[in-house]
Amino acid sequence: MPIDHPSETDHPSRRSRLISSVLSPAVRLWLRSQVESVADLQFQLEGGDRQILSGYVPKVSIAARQAVYQGLHLSQVDLTGENIRINLGQVLRGKSLQLLEVVPVFGNLILHQRDLTASLQAPLLATALSDLLTILFQPETRHLLPPELASALGTDTVHLTQPQIELGHQQLTLGGILTNTNNGTNRLPLLLRTGISLSNRSKLCLQHPELLPTPTATESTPLPHLHEFAIDLGQEVELQELLLEPERLVCRGRISVVP
Repeated sequence: MPIDHPSETDHPSRRSRLISSVLSPAVRLWLRSQVESVADLQFQLEGGDRQILSGYVPKVSIAARQAVYQGLHLSQVDLTGENIRINLGQVLRGKSLQLLEVVPVFGNLILHQRDLTASLQAPLLATALSDLLTILFQPETRHLLPPELASALGTDTVHLTQPQIELGHQQLTLGGILTNTNNGTNRLPLLLRTGISLSNRSKLCLQHPELLPTPTATESTPLPHLHEFAIDLGQEVELQELLLEPERLVCRGRISVVP
């Protein structure tokens, strides 16, 4: 979906002419450059002319819907950044807006089930999924898998195609089709159900993962070697809350926006 959506608006502060005449257009262009697409984007800048002239913006509030950021599909984004330093002198000369310091941004993200499935090719999730499969099917632990699965896959490297995610209450189920590197004729369904917890606020950890033979199966195969498997979100991320609900994931926390 194009970024230039007709519902995109901004709300300049009445106290600053610089915000309405100079800063709002520059911020709008900068925000557009940060996302691949967005259906609805709104922002509000706060500050007086004296503050803005010094290159200081006390507060920026951003609300976006159906945004794609670095391959991650986000249904709803509500963020607030404070104490922002920018290159206003260059902006006044027609240059692009740039951040001069790291900006801590606080807010909420909401992803629906379809968003997560669409985001599985994003670098962060694709890397985590590859690491997960490497540990799940490493030779020294394949004996922990159901015998028919281990036998069919052999010792080749395994890939997951057609990945999908189903969200439940504080757990998720990862599904897809497993194929061998050297023998692509073996196509086996995968259903992995796991709980999710926060660790050190910058890592997501699997809790008691298990393999399911079918989506409605009452029996499963525990995967103890994947318990506490961590997905590192990076030093710039600090989550305060992670809520998994049927078909929806809600994140609350802080991210550091690096210039």
